[in-house]
This record gives sequence, structure tokens and C-alpha cells, in this order.
Amino acid sequence: MFEIGKAFGGHVPNIFKAYAAHPSLLAANWQKFKAVMLQGKLRRKVKEAIASVISYDNQCNYCVAAHSAALRSLKMSEPEIAALFENILPDDFTEKEAALIKFARKANQNWHRIGGADLKVLVDLGVEEAEMLEAIGTMELFIAFNRFADVMGVETDF
Repeated sequence: MFEIGKAFGGHVPNIFKAYAAHPSLLAANWQKFKAVMLQGKLRRKVKEAIASVISYDNQCNYCVAAHSAALRSLKMSEPEIAALFENILPDDFTEKEAALIKFARKANQNWHRIGGADLKVLVDLGVEEAEMLEAIGTMELFIAFNRFADVMGVETDF
């Protein structure tokens, strides 16, 4: 828990406290969080945007609050965050980053309708396979966190 607290500026988020009742599950989820959110090619702001829209679409109040707070710490304004939920992205996202955020959102909402044309749009923008996987990995992580937080009734602490 010390490492988690250190990563969050001395605060251990309630979702990780909830996982602590099952230490191996906590360890696995913390490792995945670090691999997805703290490493890789995509900017943290892109990943936080993906986490936010996935959580918004999945109606997870805990995760929306947590990742909106993270976006504010990355200098995104409240109006920009609200616009993000409406699929309007701030200008500081590149075309490639915006496409990845929208792709991850579509994959969450309509995974059965993702096809070759969706992938071609990304490839044509110069998105590398590793970046696609990172965006989808972020989506996947937060689908699981959303379900866990809601089912366990994790109290918002952001």
C-alpha cells in the first residue's frame, strides 16, 4: 500500500483499499494499473481521458470522479472535461490521440461493431499497433475497475 500511496501523492485511493482484502488481487490490479497508466507510449492525459469517458459511459461515479480529478491535475478545465464526455476534445490532443480516445470509447460501447474500417482510420493516422493496444488496454482496465467499484460500493474519495 505504501507504493500506491506514494504514486498518488500520499493518498491511497479507496478502490485499492477495497482490493486490499484480497492481497493477491490487489497486487495484480496494482501491477496492471502501473503497466497501463504509468508506462507506455501514450501521454498520461490521453489515458486519463480514456479512463474518464469509459467510466462516464459505464456510469461509474467513483471512477469518473477519480479520473476527472486526474485530468484537472493535468491542467484540463471543468468545461473541457464536460465537453470530453460529449466527444468534444480539447485542441491539445493531436488528431491521432483524439482518434484513439474515440476508438476506445467505441470499443467499450459497441465492441461488436469494431471492424477493419475502424482500424484502418487509426493506421492511416500513423497509430502504431502498440498505441492501439495501449488505448484498448486502458479501456479494458477501466471496464473492470468500473464494475468492481460499483459492485463493491466503493466510496468516492476524490
